[in-house]
Amino acid sequence: MPASPGRLLPLLCLALGLSACDQSPTFTSAEPGEALSGGAATVSRSDRVAFSLPSANLAPERRLDFSVGNSFFRNPWVIAPSTTTARDGLGPLFNTNACQNCHVRDGRGHPPEPGSVNAVSMLVRLSIPAGDANRAALERLGVVPEPTYGGQLQDMANPGVAPEGKVRVEYSTEQVRFADGHTIELRKPQLNISQLGYGPMHPDTLFSARVAPPMIGLGLLEAIPEAVILANADPDDRDGDGIRGVPNRVWDDARQETVLGRFGWKAGQPTLNQQNAHAFLQDMGLTSTLLPTDGCTEAQTACRQAPHGGEPEVSDNIMSMVLFYTRNLAVPARRKVDDAQVLAGKTLFHRAGCQGCHTPSFVTAADAAEPELAGQTIYPYSDLLLHDMGDGLADGRDEFRANGRQWRTAPLWGIGLTETVSGHTQFLHDGRARNLLEAIAWHGGEAEAAKQKVLQFSSEERAALLAFLNSL
Repeated sequence: MPASPGRLLPLLCLALGLSACDQSPTFTSAEPGEALSGGAATVSRSDRVAFSLPSANLAPERRLDFSVGNSFFRNPWVIAPSTTTARDGLGPLFNTNACQNCHVRDGRGHPPEPGSVNAVSMLVRLSIPAGDANRAALERLGVVPEPTYGGQLQDMANPGVAPEGKVRVEYSTEQVRFADGHTIELRKPQLNISQLGYGPMHPDTLFSARVAPPMIGLGLLEAIPEAVILANADPDDRDGDGIRGVPNRVWDDARQETVLGRFGWKAGQPTLNQQNAHAFLQDMGLTSTLLPTDGCTEAQTACRQAPHGGEPEVSDNIMSMVLFYTRNLAVPARRKVDDAQVLAGKTLFHRAGCQGCHTPSFVTAADAAEPELAGQTIYPYSDLLLHDMGDGLADGRDEFRANGRQWRTAPLWGIGLTETVSGHTQFLHDGRARNLLEAIAWHGGEAEAAKQKVLQFSSEERAALLAFLNSL
């Protein structure tokens, strides 16, 4: 198939190595509306509760539903049986007893400190390599769970049930040098799983550490039309820019079919409701209509015999309230969009090619699940597609169609408020990067060319790029 006219110039420039062909824009003023990252749903606060607010265009009567959903997201669940019947059923195996423990103030989690086993806002996913006998599990789960410990290590348990184990994280370090001689230290995590409660793991177990992502704007991401997401995919790199965004195709528990994945670090979940249901089950041991069975394996006898908090433990009504809450957590407005340094950083962001994966804007569907989220021009800075990020970030663990080097492009909206909201600046899927410059320096694979351009930036240019990112 011949290249389209719009692709001929980039291909010619690539072949001839012509720097004059750089068509990245120069920004001298803010674009109309770009300060409103979530469209009309955008909120104006930029303090420590900036990620915990309802969509700005949510009607007063709908804000009550948001508050009810927030209460089930924020308050702890308890062990059954209990007089607190609406919130009992925790465990028998779990990682935490409340959603907010991982998503503190609805923000970003972090790994435990070196030597600590307090991994409450970081999870470790488990699986084993697939074989022909495991095709059914692959179709529905995207992975083959570790036979004894399941798909996620749960380090807490109810009385009388042994926790599965404890997680420690240690780091090795390496230096990265910029063209002007500036150096930064990168740290690479090494997991240490100890105190296993049910015997040894499968010898070929694969591990993947994941910190809790921020909760803002999830309903808006769900409202982006599928066709628009797929239009940005380029699995064969037909435009020759080295970026091959591909969709993940995952199992929809409600529809009982394979669909587009959107949520999670590898786009392993198709809908926000399913993401919530899996978090309730895997993180807190709570069943729902969508996932009615505890994750206890055959080896975990005490877990299987433990009392439960009803069938299901999270009622359909509570699930719907939590869904409404998570759909309507608003995105904060950008700051300093007309600042000269921020505009210079935006120009450098495009000049490096970062927008090739971090797609700035979309328009949500007119028939979005919630009317407040419909027809909004939003600025998530993500294409929601999978990209090969190189060996440095690889976890070696497939998830549905995502391979061990691929990750979904993380949305950047709100990233400049991470320290304000979450009290830290630890980024990437496992929190290894201690600041945004380290996060950029970890990029490889399809992002290698963009990273190399950033490594050529002067001190002034680096400061401008960071000013732009911190404005998001």
